[in-house]
Amino acid sequence: MIGFIGGGNMAEALIKGIAVKHGKNIIVSEPRDDRRGYLEKTYHIRTTPDNREVLKNSTVIILAVKPQNMDDVTAGISDMTDDKIVVSIAAGIPISYLSSRLKTSKIIRVMPNTPALIQEGMSVMSMCECIHDKEVGIIKEIFMSVGSLLMLPEKYMNAVTALSGSGPAFFAYFVEGLIEGGIKTGLDRADARTLAIQTMLGTARLLDTGMDPAKLREMVTSPGGTTEAGLKVFQERGFTDTVIATLEAAANRARELGGE
Repeated sequence: MIGFIGGGNMAEALIKGIAVKHGKNIIVSEPRDDRRGYLEKTYHIRTTPDNREVLKNSTVIILAVKPQNMDDVTAGISDMTDDKIVVSIAAGIPISYLSSRLKTSKIIRVMPNTPALIQEGMSVMSMCECIHDKEVGIIKEIFMSVGSLLMLPEKYMNAVTALSGSGPAFFAYFVEGLIEGGIKTGLDRADARTLAIQTMLGTARLLDTGMDPAKLREMVTSPGGTTEAGLKVFQERGFTDTVIATLEAAANRARELGGE
């Protein structure tokens, strides 16, 4: 049985990815009555308001709660975690913290991202060497069902959180800017949105072929042309430095959430 503590958006994305195969073996604890009803009706899974009921019925526990709630959640389940596989998807929370709060040594830390909602997620996994390959395989299957999976040492997790965890919001913010810019230069909102989103999607797919981003930028940029004029504004206003500072701020916040 796979148990989720927390039934929010990321938990739902994972449930959606594995429900067809594991639906009868999923249980979710969620405090909101309406949310439990929605999950039951949509995915035909068991739900409960009681975190401890999840522990009673599951061998794999996915902690899908906010970092700020982790103290209370772990305090309430600690005595029931012997021999459980515990997977945390909370930003900034290190394995060492969970090891100090729980009775199991089988702890895995994963940072997924929001595109998992449409099975296009990017997840990064870190863990100790005490977990058997078969058990690791179960967790890999869960996260690969909603996109791509990368294994990295835990020391990179705060950077991962900043880049791929927070990244969808940063991309969305940039697209918001493109839409507003399109409107200001004469387009209506619907057309500006279509153009901005499809341009982002097409560019991502082109880069996914292995093309270097700098090469693509050079292909589009003709000397003295419109792209060069626009890129000049980015350069004058420190676009790259701003992006780097943005990721550094997000990574630093992840460290703070983890008590570092």
